[in-house]
Amino acid sequence: MEITLEESDTKGRYSAVVDGHEAEMTYSRAGANTIIIDHTGVPDALRGRGVGQALVQRGVEDARAKGLKIVPLCPFAKAQIARHPEWQDVLNG
Repeated sequence: MEITLEESDTKGRYSAVVDGHEAEMTYSRAGANTIIIDHTGVPDALRGRGVGQALVQRGVEDARAKGLKIVPLCPFAKAQIARHPEWQDVLNG
């Protein structure tokens, strides 16, 4: 699955198209070192296929590589990070 990232100075969006359906995860920047994941959306046709988890994982990996911290306001992203102790080093707080 290919995940793409679109970024501006204040926001970002990860997306993946699988079988013609698009899933996304969006975030906002909160200062120079923190991003706030505010939304993850996966169409019903893709549920249970790991697409949402892959989006969160990519966000975690990118944050780690850039030295950023994550505030997961999105309930799905928060739950995914809680299930993966190896991702929690990027949590802010």
